[in-house]
Amino acid sequence: MKYILVTGGVISGVGKGVISSSVGAILKACGLNVTSIKIDPYINVDAGTFSPYEHGEVYVLEDGGEVDLDLGNYERFLDVELHRDNNITTGKIYQAVIEKERRGDYLGQTVQVIPHITNAIQDWIEKVSLKPVDKTGSAPNICVIELGGVIGDIEGMPYVEAMRQFQFRVGLENFCCCHVSLIPETTGGELKSKPTQMSIRELRGFGLSPDLILARSRTEINDSLKQKISMFCHVGPSQVLSVPDVSSVYRVPNLLYQQGLVSYIVNKLNLDIPAINPSSFLYHWKQLAERYDHPYEEVKIAVVGKYTKLEDAYMSVIKALKHSALACKRRLVLKWVEADNLEEAVREKDPVIYHEAWQALCSCNGVLVPGGFGSRGAEGKIQAARWARKNKKPYLGVCLGLQIAVIEFARDVLEWEDANSTEVDPNTPHPVVIEMPEHNQGQMGGTMRLGKRKTILKKGNSLTKKLYGNLDYIEERHRHRYEVNPTLVQYFEERGMHFVGQDIDGERMEVLELEDHPFYLAVQFHPEFLSRPLKPSPPYLGFLLASSGKLESYLQRGGRLSPRSSFNDIEEESENVYKCTEETATNCNVEKDKEAIS
Repeated sequence: MKYILVTGGVISGVGKGVISSSVGAILKACGLNVTSIKIDPYINVDAGTFSPYEHGEVYVLEDGGEVDLDLGNYERFLDVELHRDNNITTGKIYQAVIEKERRGDYLGQTVQVIPHITNAIQDWIEKVSLKPVDKTGSAPNICVIELGGVIGDIEGMPYVEAMRQFQFRVGLENFCCCHVSLIPETTGGELKSKPTQMSIRELRGFGLSPDLILARSRTEINDSLKQKISMFCHVGPSQVLSVPDVSSVYRVPNLLYQQGLVSYIVNKLNLDIPAINPSSFLYHWKQLAERYDHPYEEVKIAVVGKYTKLEDAYMSVIKALKHSALACKRRLVLKWVEADNLEEAVREKDPVIYHEAWQALCSCNGVLVPGGFGSRGAEGKIQAARWARKNKKPYLGVCLGLQIAVIEFARDVLEWEDANSTEVDPNTPHPVVIEMPEHNQGQMGGTMRLGKRKTILKKGNSLTKKLYGNLDYIEERHRHRYEVNPTLVQYFEERGMHFVGQDIDGERMEVLELEDHPFYLAVQFHPEFLSRPLKPSPPYLGFLLASSGKLESYLQRGGRLSPRSSFNDIEEESENVYKCTEETATNCNVEKDKEAIS
């Protein structure tokens, strides 16, 4: 097993997650089996109880693990299925050590950070790195480990010490350290390397010497600055890589590859990989970047949520929309609509904000209501769902978005004016959304319906079934504690709201569609967690196609995006159409893409 440790310096949020994912994507393109581990030094056991405003979205894994959103980056870039143990937290480590101490496993020893906590960290990494994460079921060859936070944080000290020991446990020939550090820019435009020098001095003081320095900056750093960083940080000039801001994350893998990252890692870790053909290497990522930079038309999507002040709170939703927009060859324009601002109470208090929110909603081609918890903003989301239903605008509801669609339909069509969810109104006389019987109200963390669940698609000609390729069942990830009241389903079915997907017992309503509407689809699960850059989520893809006016032609072609070429056939295109050299690949433009694809 080979290990690559990615650390960060100067500031947090410098891009370690994207770089870790890109390194993994490059090595996977070389034919290696890659896994990833994210270390979060906070004391929480998992991310399940986090506020979206503090840490962004809670990403859900196949096994129901509620983890940091960086694991979503890993899964999307590497197209793998990680486990809850691929996210290490201080809470998990200390919990495991304390449980062992309570059982008497330490035989009366004084339990200390060194060696007990550091040993537990190392044991955890070695164990998890061997777990298969792809469909082949084979053990990984290489593990990319991202250490959250910044070198010097007191919370991260045990992990830095653990990795100092770990490099000798596994052997220096099997361990590579990559340090991602910010190169700030002065008001005069000068790039300064001193913060990076200080960061690496501190890292080396802890016993870890970086093999590669990835310099994050607004613009590309020149050779002179590379020489300076090399001289003061005890690495060769070729070991300093420039990672400037780029138009999209899809350009990062090729950016790193072109600077010799693969060659260095191959030599450092003595990797046995086949020769790489530059003309075809990471072809998919080049094409994704080209499509991102050269869209054809724009499509406006209103996201009606309650955490809209922080886009990270809807990270996977944004990614799924972008994947589908790329497939549709559209430039995605997101309009963030705070659900509260659509409510009548705001109209009386601040009419300007109210009218601006409605103007943003009405100017869009489609409406998306994502997941969420609590009563705040519920009435505004109901208004958005009603507007989309009555005005025949494409609507996609996810998790809470499905429950909102049910409440709105019950109030307006079934004329149950006081219909509601028991989460919002426990005493509603028409509880169309109820708490699941098995939900544990005593604890918050890990008590919801989590992870991969099977959904049976009803026989018939439903839109959902077509979008999923006429499958009889699908498997998607869930995260909810409330569900549609199964005793009232018949009333909705009679009036044109059909629940075309249910759980294996037929008790939980998983997918709904509306009659006489171009696209009104809502799902109880979170399809965004399984969306991939080269394989968009079917509900999101259908939503973007409907919002772009292309859904009908897509369905007529049997689920292909153009008469002769599908977004999912990029690999075939690369073999039969492009045959690019490295030089022509870098000079590709949108007109050439049009000719080759069309």
